[in-house]
Amino acid sequence: MPLAALPELANLHADGGVRIPPGTTVPLTHRVRRLLDTAPLRRLASVRQLGLVSLVYPGAVHSRLEHSLGVYRLALDFLMSLQHDERFCEQVTSDDAAAFIVAALLHDIGHWPYCHPMEDMGLDGMPRHETLMPTILATSELGSLLQEDWGLSVDRLASLILGTATDPAGRILASLLSGPIDVDKMDYLSRDSLHAGVPYGRHFDQERLLASLCLDASGQTLAITDKGRTAAELMVFARYVMFSEVYWHHAVRAATAMLQRAVWLCRDSIAPEALVQSDEAAFVRLLTASADSEPAKHLLQGLFGSHRRLYKRAAAFDAGSHPELHTVLAGLPYERLATASDRLAESLSQTTGKSIPSGSLIIDAPPAEREIEFRLQVRGRHGATGEVRWQPLAEISPVTQALAHRQFDSLVKQVRLFVRDDVVETIQNATGLEEQLLEAGRSVMA
Repeated sequence: MPLAALPELANLHADGGVRIPPGTTVPLTHRVRRLLDTAPLRRLASVRQLGLVSLVYPGAVHSRLEHSLGVYRLALDFLMSLQHDERFCEQVTSDDAAAFIVAALLHDIGHWPYCHPMEDMGLDGMPRHETLMPTILATSELGSLLQEDWGLSVDRLASLILGTATDPAGRILASLLSGPIDVDKMDYLSRDSLHAGVPYGRHFDQERLLASLCLDASGQTLAITDKGRTAAELMVFARYVMFSEVYWHHAVRAATAMLQRAVWLCRDSIAPEALVQSDEAAFVRLLTASADSEPAKHLLQGLFGSHRRLYKRAAAFDAGSHPELHTVLAGLPYERLATASDRLAESLSQTTGKSIPSGSLIIDAPPAEREIEFRLQVRGRHGATGEVRWQPLAEISPVTQALAHRQFDSLVKQVRLFVRDDVVETIQNATGLEEQLLEAGRSVMA
């Protein structure tokens, strides 16, 4: 069966379907509707895509179900574009394409509320959301629907979503789900930007990118033609600005630091198996019920109570101006970072002569990995003979190099001190703050 004959592609522009912002029609076949009506996907309707970001951008309350529908719609667009690539069609059958369509719709079913900041903590017994997906597929009604309606096994679908596929078609399709340009990023950048009420994530030419899709020189992963280079550069810029102004906004980072500290204080009372199956409301109830100390209750009340009370930013240090500080603190395991926070509070209490209680000061350090890495091949023609040449985008695009490496790593990634209202002035007026922060970090290094 040719790709265009797949029911979902054949109905791409038909009447009907479901509408999602910003006015996109998502075509729904009978077998897609059956997936949408299952409990695992319905739960995603009650899990916010951006979690704590709504404390700063009130409109950012869209759900992971809306995002999943957007990713599914883009998967159809990717297939329509790539059906004109001979090498793609030689390796990807209609059955493979159907598996990709389902994977796009179900790629987030393992997500639970606020899982990213909690996963970053590396707590014992707290699974990563990706590892939950195969079990959800196998133990819910999804397993039988995959076989009955799609002729798909749980293992095949899991290999695409987790990126573990080893066959040629599987590797190609996995790169469409997770790569420099993929259906997930292309949707969340524009959708998050729309709901946050900012323009940054929508200022890249999605149509041009789609038209430029092809396979790379090896025929094993997604690439673009040189006609899409500027659009790809704009997408790099969109990711950079969205991290700078939305995902890593200082108040969002404050809320994230508060949640992580509360979870750390409650860690012995938390039931991970209940959290990972929860929706938004159930998560807050479970975590609040686990708070058996006053500091944890105070933190959670500030995040989820009747009054928003976020910790204030007392100081911030970028990597460009403070490289040693970042070398010491960036990527520290959470246990050591929490210990460093307490030691800094003790040190400042001694040097200022004023009490800074444990938990009233939180060090927020960036993860070690880079977030804007953009490894993408660009196909161009050169010379009078029109010789095909493949080049990495980062090599032919100075703006990509600057944004993805120097600008993001040096300026956006910051070590921040978030503190309770009643100690802000004390800490901001403290002498030798950076030196004491550096010493607290060094004291917990292995």
